Amino acid sequence: MHQVAGRVLAVSVRAAMIAGAWIGFALGLVTGCVAGALLTWFAGAILGWQRDLSLTLGVTEQLLPFGSQVPVLERIQADWFIVVPFIGLLVGIFAALVGGLIGGLVAASYNRSPFAVQVVVEVPGDAPPRPSSARGQLEAPS
Repeated sequence: MHQVAGRVLAVSVRAAMIAGAWIGFALGLVTGCVAGALLTWFAGAILGWQRDLSLTLGVTEQLLPFGSQVPVLERIQADWFIVVPFIGLLVGIFAALVGGLIGGLVAASYNRSPFAVQVVVEVPGDAPPRPSSARGQLEAPS
């Protein structure tokens, strides 16, 4: 094995979009699950606050803030094990779409850029490369 210097001239837009989608999905899934857990926790906190406020003031729950949403909040709190992964998947899918779009845009803009990234690659071979006297670049033995 010997090393050869070169430049990356183009990046696969398809591969960049797939990588961006996977990264976006993973980050979105985690963020969505945290958001779903917070939603179910806030639903329980609002229900407790509603209960305390109705007992303190002696007013029916329908007259209090969030009074008409009590059945929805109770359902969210009771079915937390469905709400948390569902919101995680929704946010994950949305983040995958955004990540794929960003990956494609970055790859396309890199491909249109006049600058290239310098890389060193190991190439299988018998003899090591020798420097060229004209440019100082590595050239493969002939």
